[in-house]
Amino acid sequence: MMDRHSVYLSIGSNISDKKKNLKNAISLLRNQDKIDVAGVSPFYKTQPQNYTNQDWFINAALKIKTLLDPQELLAVLKTVEKDLDKEGKAFRFGPRIIDLDIIYYDDLILKTEHLEIPHPRMHKRCFVLIPICDIGAHTIHPVLNLRSDELLKKLEKQETQKVILLDKEN
Repeated sequence: MMDRHSVYLSIGSNISDKKKNLKNAISLLRNQDKIDVAGVSPFYKTQPQNYTNQDWFINAALKIKTLLDPQELLAVLKTVEKDLDKEGKAFRFGPRIIDLDIIYYDDLILKTEHLEIPHPRMHKRCFVLIPICDIGAHTIHPVLNLRSDELLKKLEKQETQKVILLDKEN
């Protein structure tokens, strides 16, 4: 039996029916042979970052178990994004129907042209860390060697980004 990898994903949307977009993406992931969605955080309404002249996002985190290697998983995530959003985002950090990012993949440290694990900006983003902490607070960042909840505490002292819990049941 091949090893199943423990992976945390960040998921977000800020166009159209945002909650439905997240649920559709989660459903597409659940239908993948080599992916088991093991946990879904509550959904949060979050203030946009980087490019702020856009609608607020709905964000969540997923814990998955997968037989896919990081590159294969990235390809599946990009396919899900394309299936739900034929146009794609117009520009980096711009509005999008769905965005899926690999945050952690076991305790792997990886940097390629198209993929960096752990996610290079996750420790600076409340909209990533808050939902991750709901389902994996003790997951250790393999570069910074801090738990996710410790990263969140550090960030909350300096961060002003608004993250509002929508509801516990999605």
